Amino acid sequence: MNKYYLYKMNSIKVKNCSTCGTPFNCGDTPEGSKCWCNNFPSIFSPSEVLDCLCSNCFTIACSTKIDEYVATLSPETATDNKAKDLLKATNLIEGIDYYLENGNYVFKAWFHLKRGHCCNNGCRHCPYGFKKI
Repeated sequence: MNKYYLYKMNSIKVKNCSTCGTPFNCGDTPEGSKCWCNNFPSIFSPSEVLDCLCSNCFTIACSTKIDEYVATLSPETATDNKAKDLLKATNLIEGIDYYLENGNYVFKAWFHLKRGHCCNNGCRHCPYGFKKI
């Protein structure tokens, strides 16, 4: 590949969200920094959205997809879930992994599923069915 093609392929583009129309930066930098969307779980197939989404719409779309997936699991099937096999993100995402309640982090089922096992602490959104007595 020539240098011009690599530069065009690895550059930030301003796009408009295909859901809400908000402009946002999209893409990798020539220096090698990855697009912000690479921090999200890879749960979409490319045909499901028309074009890139802004961070807010992408978070909502991911959360919806994850909630749909979590609803298909039972405590018996939770340990053999696809979340634990996805590439591990280095940071937690509000609305995907947790939400804030009275200043406290409340971890969602997706966070627990990514770990791949129950911590036996009686978490509010434990997908493994553990209940603290």
